[in-house]
Amino acid sequence: MNDQQVYARWLDWGTRISLAVLVAAFLAYVFGLAPAALPLAEIPRFWQLPLERYLALSGSPTGWGWLAMLDKGEYQNLVGVALLGLVTVACYLRILPALLARGERLQAGFALAQVVVLLIAASGLLAGGH
Repeated sequence: MNDQQVYARWLDWGTRISLAVLVAAFLAYVFGLAPAALPLAEIPRFWQLPLERYLALSGSPTGWGWLAMLDKGEYQNLVGVALLGLVTVACYLRILPALLARGERLQAGFALAQVVVLLIAASGLLAGGH
């Protein structure tokens, strides 16, 4: 199996797993199987608010603060979103050893650079003003 096939297989499974987590978390939230920080019926009243007001009234976290709220149904959805965002990283890390073993240093360098860029972007280190 070549690198593209390995990457594609991991991408396929990663997106399927992420989607399953997203659907399960959504259903748990909608059917009340997981407690909510904001009751589903109250959410529409927050829609017209400016972001700062919404955050103040709802107690919603910003950045990676959602991790501390994983006991709440609406934040459990973000696990699936985070997994989906990490699929590409996992795919590149999976093929990196094969690239290095074949001496394809330039391709390995590009793969590693992609991983670094994606992780820096996900970390929020470069987010301006937050």
